[in-house]
Amino acid sequence: MQKLKKYNFTNKAVILFSVVFVLFFSSCEETVTLDLETGETKLVIDAEIIWEKGTTGNEQTIKISKTAPYYNNTTPKVSGAQVRIENTDGDVFTFNETQPGFYVCTNFVPVINMNYTLYVVAEGQSFTAVEKLSSVTPIDKVEQKIVPDFGGEDVIELTYYYQDPVDEVNCYLTDYQSEFLIFPEYELTDDELINGNQISTRFSDEDKMKPGHTVNITHRGISKNFYNYMKLILEIYGGNPFSIPSGNIRGNIINTNDSNNYAFGYFRLCEADRVSYQVK
Repeated sequence: MQKLKKYNFTNKAVILFSVVFVLFFSSCEETVTLDLETGETKLVIDAEIIWEKGTTGNEQTIKISKTAPYYNNTTPKVSGAQVRIENTDGDVFTFNETQPGFYVCTNFVPVINMNYTLYVVAEGQSFTAVEKLSSVTPIDKVEQKIVPDFGGEDVIELTYYYQDPVDEVNCYLTDYQSEFLIFPEYELTDDELINGNQISTRFSDEDKMKPGHTVNITHRGISKNFYNYMKLILEIYGGNPFSIPSGNIRGNIINTNDSNNYAFGYFRLCEADRVSYQVK
C-alpha cells in the first residue's frame, strides 16, 4: 500500500506566523508587508459530488469563485453562472444559484461507476469535465489507544478499519475535522500492495486531541486521476507556503473557448462514509 503522511493547512499557518513573528520583533517601529507578486485571476470551480452512505445523494452543491491576492480577506464569489451535470443516460441535473457563488441541485441521482459530465458557463467562458462516480466500502470500526510519540510522550491515537474490495483498483481520500483543528487534515491511500485486505488508517494529534473532543471522519472512494491530482496538491501544502511550485497544478476542468484560460479545481464524484467519534 502506498500511503502518504497526513497533510493539513496548519503547516502553512505556522510558517507564516513564524515569519511575521521575526519581522515584528526585528522592527517594532514599522509594519512590514511583503511585496508578493499577484498572478492572473482565475476561476475556481469546486465541484465535489459526494454521496454519503445512507442518504439519497439528491442534494449537491457546486461553488464557483475567483483567485484573489494573498492579503485579501475575502474570496470573490462568481454569480450568474449556468451549471449543469449530465450522465451517460442523458439525464440532466441543473444547479441553481441559492446565494452568491453557491449552485445547488436537489434532484441529483448518483449511480456508482456511471460517467458524468459537468458543464459550466461563467463570465463568458464555457468549461467542461468528465468523471466517474467512485464507490467506497464502509468504515467497520474505530479504535482508540495510547501510543508514544517521537519524544516518548503518550498521545491518543485513533485507528479506523475498512475492507478493500478484491479485483479492482481502489483509491481513498480521508479528511478529519474537529473543534481542535483550524483546517481539516487529509490523507490519501491506495490498495496497490494490499488489494482485497483489511486496511487500517491512523490519526493522532500530539498536542491538541483530548478526551471529549469529537473527530468527524469522512472516508471517500476516488478515481486514480483525482488521487494523483490530490497527491500533488497536498505535497505543496505540506511544504513552504512561500515556495513557488514548478508549474500550476491543473485539474480536469477544460475551457472549451480557450484552453489556456483554464479554471482551477477538479470535478470529482465520490461515494463516502462518515463517522463521528468522541474521544474517550
